[in-house]
Amino acid sequence: MFMLSEIQDLIRIPPHAFNIPIQHALTDELNKKYANKIVPNLGLAITVWDLLDIKDGLLKPGDGGSYVEVKFRFIIFKPFRGECLTGWITECTARGIKARLEFFDDIWIPQEYLFEDCQFKEAENAWVWVQDGHELYLDVNERIRFTIEQENFYNVKPKSSSEAAGLEEPREKLPAYSLTASCQSPGMGCVSWWE
Repeated sequence: MFMLSEIQDLIRIPPHAFNIPIQHALTDELNKKYANKIVPNLGLAITVWDLLDIKDGLLKPGDGGSYVEVKFRFIIFKPFRGECLTGWITECTARGIKARLEFFDDIWIPQEYLFEDCQFKEAENAWVWVQDGHELYLDVNERIRFTIEQENFYNVKPKSSSEAAGLEEPREKLPAYSLTASCQSPGMGCVSWWE
């Protein structure tokens, strides 16, 4: 679920941080830039793990900051295909189930990745798995176990000027990073079913 990823970047150290040890100043600036953000084709950045290489600082004319090239490792949330995770159901629709973890909300379990005998009951807004004559419900706020099928990265564009001004209807935007999951294996589905 978590991995270390090596990244290299040029970081600006502001003048007010010159009296702080360089390792601490760089760690603070790296966390401001990367923590809790999506790194394209990598995953969700969590925090700096360690600094591997720090080059000499460079000064630019007219700027009081120092620019330092640094190589570092970051903890990245990037579950592998087939990994089993446990989260909570946040939404049930006829198209599938949306789930979340404590720190990540964009997990989608499409209808075709649910159990074979699952049906959506619109009146109850829940999915039901009929097993040996029993109806087992997949309801909002239930703990759910699922496996990861695919990672999805999207190039998210900023709002257009007419959208920002409220002149145009905002279009539904895809998240920059989402996961597609399934509940088709034994032991998957609501955790309470298997306890």
